[in-house]
Amino acid sequence: MKRSDDARGSAPPLPSVEPLGLVDPTGRRTEGAAYDTPEPGTLLALLRGMVIGRRFDRQAGALARQGRLAVYPSSRGQEACQVGGALALADRDWLFPTYRDCVSLVARGVDPVEVLTLLRGDWHSGYDPRRHRCAPQCTPLATSAPHAVGLAWAARRAGEDAAALVMMGDGATSEGDAHEAFNFAAVWKAPVVFLVQNNQWAISVPVEKQSAAPTLAHKAVGYGMAGVHIDGNDAAAVYAAVSQALASARDGGGPTLIEARTYRLDPHTNSDDPGRYRDDSERARWEERDPLARLEALLRAEDALDDAAMDGFEKEAENLAAAVRERYSGEDDTAPEDLFAHVYHSIPAQLERQRRDLLAEIGEG
Repeated sequence: MKRSDDARGSAPPLPSVEPLGLVDPTGRRTEGAAYDTPEPGTLLALLRGMVIGRRFDRQAGALARQGRLAVYPSSRGQEACQVGGALALADRDWLFPTYRDCVSLVARGVDPVEVLTLLRGDWHSGYDPRRHRCAPQCTPLATSAPHAVGLAWAARRAGEDAAALVMMGDGATSEGDAHEAFNFAAVWKAPVVFLVQNNQWAISVPVEKQSAAPTLAHKAVGYGMAGVHIDGNDAAAVYAAVSQALASARDGGGPTLIEARTYRLDPHTNSDDPGRYRDDSERARWEERDPLARLEALLRAEDALDDAAMDGFEKEAENLAAAVRERYSGEDDTAPEDLFAHVYHSIPAQLERQRRDLLAEIGEG
């Protein structure tokens, strides 16, 4: 049966080609902003989270260079997305992070050492997803997006007033899982917000080689959901846009796709050489759009931040980094036989032989 036009929703408005923002790169409020600027207490919390997040990110990178982590994907330059998105969540909401979203998990309150468990090469998540309402970090691109839609839809059917925030990169929007999630979420009006951190590069592939759309936010229109294009280096704008989208989702307004235009300053991972595919001048231009410096400038100009408060944020960040270093200084106490645990109810014969061979080789059999 042909679906009538009356059954279709009205077309959502087109996203702006230029990203919306609340604070410009010099730290001044923008005129005619699409959102209300968060109150000073929230702005201070955003700055604090970004200061801590950047220090944590740098410490994690050092651990990777020392061989204490198997790999580390830095999010330096993307702190406004990481912290703005996480702080916009209500306690009852769910976060679905990717491998690059460690700072968002720290901002959500997850133990920093537990955040890094996956990146040590451990197959465990590291943290309790139910306790923190954070799904395990997703390494394959976009595969967590359908999971988030399913969880959010099920939560709504169960009468829970909760929404899900899906973190993804620009490269993930080229994956089939993303399209399936977008379509499912829009058709069923699932309470989901997709936060696309467009950091310009999917490893070495620039965004213009992935999509011909004016912006990635424009992809939302074809699915019948709202699309928003924001300045991803403006923490105030990220927080405001995600907060509004989450509130709309909880109220039955359906999903929103938010493209946050930002930049990955560091290599894709510690094993990457970005000099092979991008030049230093591009990176330098984005350094001038530093999300931390921008928000600090605004708060100082409006007498909401002084040296003592900033020193307090930096000291807190150093204490966290020192604690992470100390907890990583000992030997890894993971039992080798745990590799074979919690996978099968009854371990297959072939895997059992491998387990015995491993234990015999290390002298524990």
